[in-house]
Amino acid sequence: MNAAGIERWRSLLLLVLVVGVLGILAELLLLGHDQDALQFVPLGIGAAYLLAFAWYGSARSRGAVLAVRVVSGLACVSAAVGIFLHYRANVEWELETTPDMHGLELFREVITGALPLLAPGAMLQFGLLGLLWTYRHPLLAPSAS
Repeated sequence: MNAAGIERWRSLLLLVLVVGVLGILAELLLLGHDQDALQFVPLGIGAAYLLAFAWYGSARSRGAVLAVRVVSGLACVSAAVGIFLHYRANVEWELETTPDMHGLELFREVITGALPLLAPGAMLQFGLLGLLWTYRHPLLAPSAS
């Protein structure tokens, strides 16, 4: 694939990432995902993405691409933490409502619990898409600096 084709795919990938981040921010806000400090983390990451995208859109610079890369790494980490937090909250809920539950029964109830266990995985997808978008980005090439 030639350089123009790669840039076309890179642009489409960025569009998917921007639309996805806007969508997840809207969903989190509509769901009231702002009850405590930890729930603001994905909102903050989404806002950081939007700032990095705006920076890239206004000044196609190495710094803007690196900002997207950093936010993408944070999104990946936050996904793992979010899955753990959803799991822990579901365990607490199940044990509060049915204290004698344990083992496989508890696990089954927890993974299908009130908080969607894999919902934070959306941040992992955005993180991986962002890392893919920055992979071998022309502005990160040694000659571009």
